[in-house]
Amino acid sequence: MLTLSLILLPVVAATLLLLIKSPAVKTLALGAALVELALAAYAFATFKADAQMQFEFDYPWIAGAGIRFSGGIDGISVLLVLLTGLLTPLITLSAFGREYDRPSTFYSLILYMQAALMGVFTARDAFLFYLFFEAALIPVYFLAAMWGGEKRIAVTFKFFIYTIFGSLFMLVALVYLYYQTGVPGKPGVHSSAIVDFYNLNLTPAAQGWVFWAFFIAFAIKMPVFPFHTWQPDTYVESPTPATMLLSGIMLKMGVYGLIRFLLPIVPAGLETWGLLATTLSVTGIVYGSIIAIRQRDMKRLIAYSSFAHVGLMAAGVFSQTANGLQGALIQMLAHGINVVGLFFVAEIIFGRTNSRFLDQLGGITRTTPKLTVYFMILLLGSVALPLTNGFVGEFLLLNGVFAYNNWLGAVAGLTIILGAVYMLRMFQKSMFGPTSARTETFDDLSGAESWVLLPLAVMVFWIGIYPNSFLKVTEPAVLNLLQYVVK
Repeated sequence: MLTLSLILLPVVAATLLLLIKSPAVKTLALGAALVELALAAYAFATFKADAQMQFEFDYPWIAGAGIRFSGGIDGISVLLVLLTGLLTPLITLSAFGREYDRPSTFYSLILYMQAALMGVFTARDAFLFYLFFEAALIPVYFLAAMWGGEKRIAVTFKFFIYTIFGSLFMLVALVYLYYQTGVPGKPGVHSSAIVDFYNLNLTPAAQGWVFWAFFIAFAIKMPVFPFHTWQPDTYVESPTPATMLLSGIMLKMGVYGLIRFLLPIVPAGLETWGLLATTLSVTGIVYGSIIAIRQRDMKRLIAYSSFAHVGLMAAGVFSQTANGLQGALIQMLAHGINVVGLFFVAEIIFGRTNSRFLDQLGGITRTTPKLTVYFMILLLGSVALPLTNGFVGEFLLLNGVFAYNNWLGAVAGLTIILGAVYMLRMFQKSMFGPTSARTETFDDLSGAESWVLLPLAVMVFWIGIYPNSFLKVTEPAVLNLLQYVVK
């Protein structure tokens, strides 16, 4: 029932917010998100480090077709459940500094989004996964379209078309896989349980097109080069809480999909097309980093940074190594923490200066010791300084990519240098140097802003100094999954 509660609690809370329309709606939303965090933390704390599914629920959904409403948490999903539970209350609290029209709708959409994300990371049925995968698109679409910038309608329409287009490929693949399952002696009986898809013996040709159906769907969601063109504009035009949801959690659905579906179901397709997919992922690392270096807008710079980081995660998954998969899982957690913090810092600066352009900022650090410290901690985590969260994931990911292909590993390793260039450039131009007319009277963090950044800073060091508290939880499930990859 714990897993089911993680999905249903935000739905109930969001629906009540829509009905109540109380002036205290933001406080009620934060309270619901904190309860959800407590449940997610309990799930992580009591999770047994083995390869089994835990905290399961299983009910008939479309019983005659073998489709069930079932879910649970294993070592592949537990860190993402924790990440979703941790970031949602911080994203909710970060919105307190700005008044939004129709607050009941705004905060309820955040909670609906959380419910869909929890469903994606815990679904054990393929069609249930697809349902939540699509449901997660709806709240963030309305958040961007209703509270976004001047170009929000065109940008969100492009985002919607991209993601729906990719999801159709996944749906076709899922339907095909569903009809390949069966019970001996019972013709016409099929199953949509994800684990039953793992045991299928598909032809190499079938695995090839199923590979591309899954890859396109998940590559758009992450995104991976060249399916990324929706991302920068969507991140910039969306209200910052929506951008945090997109970058901090939603893009992880794509990486998670690669691990949960693509690797174990189509190992022959991966053998044939994996090198090309890895090359595209590594290309995105370099391309995104170079574009980030050239950005003037802080929000757009962080968006391209996120694009580069997710390329490394995808490359690590395609390496088909334990280190690569372990690195992808812990880097999803680390990246979510870092990117949400960095987008919040950009929002703080914009709120005080009405600008995110680096050439209009400068000298902020003179009056903001607290902001400077938190900004630097998040930045160092993002550039993978040893003893920070980003180092653990990037080390394992690069190790996996090197084991897969030395040349691609060498190119992927440029992320360390290029990441330091664009991140330190952003910090130097915004925080150091002479003050501008916009930054002369810059105030330091408020209490609510500090409470958003403090837990993120703690997590940066916790993961960096003691990564085994997370890696030991995921390792059995990763090793179990790799048995299907080599079948």
